[in-house]
Amino acid sequence: MRRTRLGRRQFTFVASAAAATLAAPAIAQGEPIKVGTIFPQSGPAGPNGQAVANAVKIAAEMINAKGGVLGRRLVVVSKDDESTPAVGVTRANEMVAEKVAVVIEGWNSPVTLAMQPVLARADVLDITAVSKADPILAGQANPYAIRLNSSNGQDGAVIAEILLGKLNARRIGFLTQNDAYGNGAQAVIEAELGRLGKPWEKVVVEQFPFKQTDFRVSLANVKQAKPDAVVAINAAESSGMPALIQQYRQAGIDGVFVGAVGTILPTVFKIAGEATTGIVSADIYFSDLPPFDKIKENIEFVEAFRRAHSEAPDKGAALGAAALEVWASAANAAKSLDRKTVAQAIRGKSVPGTVLGDVAFEANGQARHKHTIFKVVDGKTAKIEVMK
Repeated sequence: MRRTRLGRRQFTFVASAAAATLAAPAIAQGEPIKVGTIFPQSGPAGPNGQAVANAVKIAAEMINAKGGVLGRRLVVVSKDDESTPAVGVTRANEMVAEKVAVVIEGWNSPVTLAMQPVLARADVLDITAVSKADPILAGQANPYAIRLNSSNGQDGAVIAEILLGKLNARRIGFLTQNDAYGNGAQAVIEAELGRLGKPWEKVVVEQFPFKQTDFRVSLANVKQAKPDAVVAINAAESSGMPALIQQYRQAGIDGVFVGAVGTILPTVFKIAGEATTGIVSADIYFSDLPPFDKIKENIEFVEAFRRAHSEAPDKGAALGAAALEVWASAANAAKSLDRKTVAQAIRGKSVPGTVLGDVAFEANGQARHKHTIFKVVDGKTAKIEVMK
């Protein structure tokens, strides 16, 4: 097993002094191109959304240093969706009025699903960075949908493998966020458990709203069910998920806590600390693990993010940066800002030169990923072991 650390202690990179002296390509004097970001900047997911929006701004600076898009400078316009669908719709309409060329959005799936038709009707390209619900790529609200994060569908098989392949769990419980993301994730995990053909039993399901932070009643029911493992699907990584982990430990539940893919982020370690020890989960990006520790664009991005914010970027931040890089690369290759033209240069294609390396997309706009399964061995220092 290979060990690594998550959070602000995670990485040490040495910036290249020679690179800093290279002259940036000249940018034409045309009107700047506006890029919109819509993420939670306040509330339960505020710190996470802020990190994504900040990462997009850093990516824009790096793209501008290389000549911009179509020879024009990028300017980022950021708005707060407050993790609320109705507010997201308002912010999407504001972006249309701002005449942005593209919107990079999405921490909460219900917010993304609410914004999609607004941006589609206005003919604004909409790229989802983080939101996971499978209907986002169904094509009904947004026929040119693109997503950088892994989907519920991709993640379900990984969680099923953890439960039955790694943990040999037979009695399985679910702590599930009651919305399109959480319910969709649980449904896919259950379907994948069935496909593995091994015996298992669903012994308890407890649902909760996104903003909930008191889980004591639900956890009493979980403890009574005596599960071997419990899957926690909670996208509030700066509030709900750390609280859930701490209360899970306080409840004295013996079953292994399995975090849904992408939910055990540095914000969770900062708040929940030692209580995270023993958690098993998976994710698609670790900036100090292969292949990302060898990708030039990732090394440059991590160093720039560290300089700006005194900590390493997490997976959400990397996805935000990659979303802008994908759009910029496709727009430059297509020599166009037209929504359909740029989307067609991404969907079903491979886009090079991002913090994630060369990103291949399915025909429906879903990025392909390889997951890494890990166990937290020391929550105080955010130390993890990669599980083979």
